[in-house]
Amino acid sequence: MSTACLGSNLQVGFYQQTCPSAESTVRNVVNKVVSQNPRLGAALIRIHFHDCFVRGCDASILLDSTPGNQAEKEHPANNPSLQGYEVIDEAKAELEAKCPNTVSCADIIAFAARDSALKLGRINYAVQAGRRDGLVSNINDPTGNIPRPSFNLEQLQENFARKSLSLEEMVTLSGAHSIGVSHCSAFNETHPQYPSLDPRIANVLRERCPNPPATTDPTVPLDFTTPNRLDNLYYKNLQTNRALLTSDQALMTSPTTVQMVRNFGWQGKVWANKFADAMVHMGSIEVLTGAEGQIRRNCRVVNY
Repeated sequence: MSTACLGSNLQVGFYQQTCPSAESTVRNVVNKVVSQNPRLGAALIRIHFHDCFVRGCDASILLDSTPGNQAEKEHPANNPSLQGYEVIDEAKAELEAKCPNTVSCADIIAFAARDSALKLGRINYAVQAGRRDGLVSNINDPTGNIPRPSFNLEQLQENFARKSLSLEEMVTLSGAHSIGVSHCSAFNETHPQYPSLDPRIANVLRERCPNPPATTDPTVPLDFTTPNRLDNLYYKNLQTNRALLTSDQALMTSPTTVQMVRNFGWQGKVWANKFADAMVHMGSIEVLTGAEGQIRRNCRVVNY
């Protein structure tokens, strides 16, 4: 198990007295659903990332739109590609039955991401909790905060730096793309940025991602070899031109990041430990604590 230090606002074992079964309840739900559908594990990690990069880790990603406001989950970066909300709903419902008004939706997201990493990659770490839930979610907020799949290295580095995440943490967290899928709309294999894409991958993309695009938006695995295992194969794929997204292949455009990619491809355990630490650090971005925000009773709506 890996741990990383944070400030005093969040702490490991935050619910030990108020809801001792908080973490085990979330883990049981995650293990059940991810066993049935491993793609949901990738989705839960992605929810944590997309939540923390917009207004901090405050569960704003979970809020539904209201008649007077479109929520951030409707933004093209999240809709229709972001899945797994119902898993958070299920865990929240169980916790409300056991410990009403106690466990925040933001903490449930953080627990669920960790439990997905454990289930799919045997990566475990202690989650500092004590986050509170935000009250605002706006469709415009992801713009400029969620990195785009077309970003180059400079854009990626700047995007992560604004969230106080280092270049190495950016490269480390990119390893989450060893699981999950991408919609065809996120890339185009005929684009000149892919002059040397592995021909076998290119052939699969031609079959599954018609050009011009079909009316539907099909998906393909980000990692064709072990699509349901969170591992360091992502970094090996980068070195053999098997990465689908421009933002992934961008890691091979600088000597500094190329060396990181090589190291992580060679040393899976080193990457796994750094991934755990980077997830903990990401989980501390602009958190609400103490009397800030609220503990939502339903993760989809603010308390009134």
